[in-house]
Amino acid sequence: MSNERTITIGIVAGEISGDALGGDFMQKMNAVYPNIRWVGVGGQAMTKQGLTSLIDMSRLSVMGLLEVVKHLPDLLRAKKQILSELLNQNIDIFVGIDAPDFNLRLSKSLKNQGIFCVQYVSPSIWAWRENRIHHIKAATDLVLCLFPFELDVYKKHNHPAVCVGHPLLNQLHGDERDHAVRLRELLDSQPNNDKLACLSNAQHKICLMAGSRNTEIHAILPLLLDSAEQICQTLPACQFILPVVSDAHADLVKQLISQKQPELLNKIHILSADNNALTAQTNPANKPPSLSHLCMNVSDVVLLASGTATLECLLLERPMVVVYKVNRLTFAIAKQLVKIPYVSLPNILSHQQTGQAIVPELIQQDATACRVSQAALAILDNPNAQIDKLTQTNKALRASSQHNPAHAVLNAYLADETENE
Repeated sequence: MSNERTITIGIVAGEISGDALGGDFMQKMNAVYPNIRWVGVGGQAMTKQGLTSLIDMSRLSVMGLLEVVKHLPDLLRAKKQILSELLNQNIDIFVGIDAPDFNLRLSKSLKNQGIFCVQYVSPSIWAWRENRIHHIKAATDLVLCLFPFELDVYKKHNHPAVCVGHPLLNQLHGDERDHAVRLRELLDSQPNNDKLACLSNAQHKICLMAGSRNTEIHAILPLLLDSAEQICQTLPACQFILPVVSDAHADLVKQLISQKQPELLNKIHILSADNNALTAQTNPANKPPSLSHLCMNVSDVVLLASGTATLECLLLERPMVVVYKVNRLTFAIAKQLVKIPYVSLPNILSHQQTGQAIVPELIQQDATACRVSQAALAILDNPNAQIDKLTQTNKALRASSQHNPAHAVLNAYLADETENE
């Protein structure tokens, strides 16, 4: 296919993180094939790369079963509207960015019309409900996966898939600068840092991360506070850093600390991204690190809820203890459905590579203050034991995630075109 020929690509993202991933993908595509016309649904990042948006992305940003049911009529109207317009635009390729419940249904309709269809971010069929692979095969010609362990299920079912790596791989590195520089940067970014100055002299700095949602904070933070109190009994000179995404979350955290462990108010330093001068910088040529990444980097160990933050911690090569607690019924159902032995990405990745876990996971009834504090103290006593394993897993992940998503899509599309001629 000559680069002079214009191709039209339909692309749909359903929420902010999808818009960021879609924008990055479009930028890579534009770099290797300049004659692309983009049409679909996205936000600011995708619009910046040339997207003509058909509807407001907020119509698709619906989370939770009850919310989906409530908005189902509009979601069905949106699907019909997008499908009609993409067909009218005679698109050559369709790329669904995450949002599999919506995008795979749209993709199946387009594939039935002979359009080459790609799903960027695989549904978690490697963890549960593997039978969804049949729906994915009916709806797509290619799946772009974020992690190498996702490829096995596609090989098993003979469906094209490529590991292109998680976007965080390009943003986070464990060997950027020493901790003294990171700590100085963090302290200098605060408008009033007198209280934080004691962090510089703390023998041990421990980061607490309960999650970014109110429900997670209510479920996880009390456990982390009890764990912090027990750690203080052994290491009275330690200090804690607790980053939050907003001032509203900072107020909630302060309230919970005051209620549960008021004696820790002077030892836990709550930092809000809303008030962080460093993360408020807007120089696009030198994008500042996020507050949570800075806090991880200056800490000797991170106690955190299972989620994307565990991947961030892995990429920064910071020792961690992973905890999680959910509703008993939810846990009982998940235990029956999920077929993998671990919940955190560092352990899932390491288990695939070496057959072993590398970070402590304390889930549900195992998530007690005694066990969390003991795990943290063991790491502080010998941090390099975990850091070495994190470094090995990090290197292996990066080595297996070298495919450019733009090349993967174009090569597969060209091969499909040739086969159908």
